[in-house]
Amino acid sequence: MLSTNIYLTIVLGSILLAHVVSLVVSYLNMRGLDPEPPLEFQGVFDAEKYKKSQDYARANARLEAVEETWSTGLLIGFILLGGFNVLDGIVRSWDMAPVVTGLVFFGILFFLNDILSMPFSLYRNFALEERFGFNTMTFGVYITDKVKTYFLVILLGGALIGALLFFFEAAGPLAWLWAWLATILTSVAIQYLGPTLILPLFNKFSPLEEGELRTAIEDFAAKAGFGLKGVFVMDGSKRSTKSNAFFTGFGKKKRIALFDTLLSRHEPDEIVSILAHEIGHYKKRHVLKNMLLTILRTGILFYLMSFFLTSQGLFGAFGMEHMSVYAGFVFFLLLYTPVSLVLSVVFNALSRKYEYQADGFAVAATGKKEPMISALKKLSANNLSNLTPHPAYVFLHYSHPPVLARIKAIREIASRSAINE
Repeated sequence: MLSTNIYLTIVLGSILLAHVVSLVVSYLNMRGLDPEPPLEFQGVFDAEKYKKSQDYARANARLEAVEETWSTGLLIGFILLGGFNVLDGIVRSWDMAPVVTGLVFFGILFFLNDILSMPFSLYRNFALEERFGFNTMTFGVYITDKVKTYFLVILLGGALIGALLFFFEAAGPLAWLWAWLATILTSVAIQYLGPTLILPLFNKFSPLEEGELRTAIEDFAAKAGFGLKGVFVMDGSKRSTKSNAFFTGFGKKKRIALFDTLLSRHEPDEIVSILAHEIGHYKKRHVLKNMLLTILRTGILFYLMSFFLTSQGLFGAFGMEHMSVYAGFVFFLLLYTPVSLVLSVVFNALSRKYEYQADGFAVAATGKKEPMISALKKLSANNLSNLTPHPAYVFLHYSHPPVLARIKAIREIASRSAINE
């Protein structure tokens, strides 16, 4: 059993508090489900489909509560029973170089966590999502995705973590700065290469065929001054019937990806509005701002981490017999939990602000409000979205505003701009 110290109190207290708060806001979210669909959605949700959306919300909430309780219990038990020290003793006994020992330590923790969470992942995909008509993934695709993910984690994650361990082992007081620079370079490289080298490992991206939709998209992009590397259709139906679209890459590699399920359910002017929203993120510099904020956040994290990697009190909190850079990484991240939770709320609030701005850009750039509103309604209906989430749940978890709030904001923007259709 571990002796109590301030570090252990902060770590366990923040883990437990985060879990309790999550359960409470989830309960409030379920209590806030309105049995009647909002007036705005009359004609979009019939009674049966609206009930199905609420059943889907409840099923997800129950699964998340069980999964979070399971993972929280395992983590606390692992800490209190000295699991980190046991694992450290095992990897040290293999007598490898410090960086290699650290990589093995991280690798075992990663795969152990993934294996223990896998039953929930399988249930979510092949039971819950299947029951509500979303899952189209085969077990073969699930396993293939896992293998590819492991490959990327080992290749890219291993290279970055190995570099970070090396710097903190050998670079002295400026180790945090070198680690920060390595992380920045890796992030930029992934952003740049992701659209052409990483994403195609998981999905097929085909150029949008010639026709009315492609012409409308290219005309709008030219009008908006947005140079497209290409508009691609992604085989999202390979895994789910849900629809989406996203913007990825930057510079000459930037591209728009539309799920094939989106094309089959939306009119051309609705898809152009969705595209305009994604272009809005770029034109409003949201992508760049998020990247800069993430870079700043990472730099602060590494700087603070550098003060704790040699803290005997921190290692004592986890019952460690030996101090090491690799274990210090894990312990600091656990100690950092309260700060991380606050920052996630701040970043979610900023993300919601950006979504409103992107909606505003789409309405102003297309000169129409109804296609965007219609697209949001269809997306919500097809994805069985919760139309009336509790404000506390939105505050903690939502990176996008609730759909009703977005529609209201779009109508207000259109009214101020005298856009009527």
